[in-house]
Amino acid sequence: MAYGWQQQPTQDNIIFKNATVWTNEDVGTIDQADVAISQGKIVKVGVGIVAEEIFKKESFQEIDAKGMHLTSGIIDEHSHIAISRGVNEGSQASSAEVSIANVINSDDINIYRQLSGGVTTAQLLHGSANPIGGQSGIIKFRWGSSPDQMKFEGADGFIKFALGENVKQSNWGDYERIRFPQTRMGVEQVFYDHFMRARAYEKEWQNYNALSLSEKRRTQAPREDLEMNILVEILNSERFITCHSYVQSEINMLMHVADSMGFTLNTFTHILEGYKVADKMKKHGAGASTFSDWWAYKFEVNDAIPHNASILADMGVVTAINSDDAEMARRLNQEAAKAVKYGGVSQEEAWKMVTLNPAKLLHLDHRVGSIKSGKDADIVLWTDNPLSVYAKVQQTYVDGRCYFDAEKDLELRQRNTQERARLIQKMLSDKKAGKPTQVVKAEQRIHYHCDTLEDGKHDNHQH
Repeated sequence: MAYGWQQQPTQDNIIFKNATVWTNEDVGTIDQADVAISQGKIVKVGVGIVAEEIFKKESFQEIDAKGMHLTSGIIDEHSHIAISRGVNEGSQASSAEVSIANVINSDDINIYRQLSGGVTTAQLLHGSANPIGGQSGIIKFRWGSSPDQMKFEGADGFIKFALGENVKQSNWGDYERIRFPQTRMGVEQVFYDHFMRARAYEKEWQNYNALSLSEKRRTQAPREDLEMNILVEILNSERFITCHSYVQSEINMLMHVADSMGFTLNTFTHILEGYKVADKMKKHGAGASTFSDWWAYKFEVNDAIPHNASILADMGVVTAINSDDAEMARRLNQEAAKAVKYGGVSQEEAWKMVTLNPAKLLHLDHRVGSIKSGKDADIVLWTDNPLSVYAKVQQTYVDGRCYFDAEKDLELRQRNTQERARLIQKMLSDKKAGKPTQVVKAEQRIHYHCDTLEDGKHDNHQH
């Protein structure tokens, strides 16, 4: 396919010399620094590193990064790319048993495009068609790999919840307003109903498992319920919620539900009225994953302000900036820069909003999100300050493999042009020779958003 590999990139011993390194650690940004990577890991960060001391007698590549900036890879906490055949299972109020991880599309060209913008990891979320949505899939952008190979190994399980207009079908049109819930009070009751069922289901299994072997032989086991299994995981802090949210009253409602049922909401995503409830979110223990400055694209976001991220961060809430959009993810570095413009946060803290902070929200900060010895070599080399509109990605590494290189990209573009011309010429030659032809059939590729249904007829880009 276009931009595909003849062979997978290799994990090499590499030392980057003389870069401005944004570590996201206590040492901050280091000028004229070196970073050494080997076997997919960062092995040393510092000034004046001697490569031979690191790699001994092994061969290595030295990259002169003078004048460039080196960062950890961008992490998109809220993405809908690389998903095949639909992002929503919205036919009922809860679809906890389904999983986006089962429908990963590793051939989605948006993976390569976002590598060119420095993105290395993303959480692929179920849509927001129902209050309790499906399970997430967390992937690394290992372009050219199979769906299973792209999954972030060892990652915790997450699930999508949702509040607001989408889940009560107020923006679905006049002919699709039949599914419960249809009101905000109904949305709250969905959560209570399902978690109460999950508690009863868990108790039923506990009682059965407490029986002796002889008693079990005389007793019918409870019916296993895949949906309830997932909700029990949430109650036992074995699976974590990312909740689509906008309005403060609903955010307060769900935190109250969680507190009364004994679990903690991991992340409120979108959370455009988070600035109104930041103190309550901090007390509850929830994080935030928001837009930089989106506003007024539907009624429930009218109170959104571009200072939201900085206010949440000032309150001590772990705050990330996400894309929720295949195109915007290519410029998440510039979205982070808006936190400097509007909220006055430092450049380093703004950069953490698209790197270390989403890693924390996804419980992956022990592996990614900063430049530190022992962490995965998910590295981006920029031509300028990564928060600048003039910055371009020179190289993007995932697990120490170079999956995007600006110079190699030019070669691939030329190869694609030549291959397209070859195919067109072949078709013209066959037509001239009188061979059978067929009508060109246009393919429609949908960029999924939170409210996209499989046939795309509701793809009105309301997030």
